[in-house]
Amino acid sequence: MKRSVAGISLNEGRYLIAKRLPGGDMGGRWEFPGGKIEEGEDCWKALEREYMEEFGIKVKATLPIGEAVFKHGDEDFLLSAFWVELPRNLMNMALIEHSEWRWATLDEILELDFADSDRKLLPFLI
Repeated sequence: MKRSVAGISLNEGRYLIAKRLPGGDMGGRWEFPGGKIEEGEDCWKALEREYMEEFGIKVKATLPIGEAVFKHGDEDFLLSAFWVELPRNLMNMALIEHSEWRWATLDEILELDFADSDRKLLPFLI
């Protein structure tokens, strides 16, 4: 089973989410930032790499939150969610693989076109 990670950041009751650029299976959908774990990486290093690649920011992945299994094509994935500490100033956050980012409540997330895999993580946040 392949593995992927999602970073969860909470600020005053709202979670950091990002909208994927158009194109591909996930194009135009909202998600918790993250991605596939590469060979030789652990979950923490993968999250730190993904945030650098996707937003150009240095983060610190901390405690695990929960895991969910999802299917992508014909492959099964295990998605592990971790709390992520963001830098204080997000004004320098680049949008490399996303068209926008925002802070959203759980109720707002439920109304958005949110990635099915990441939606499976919501019960851990209630």
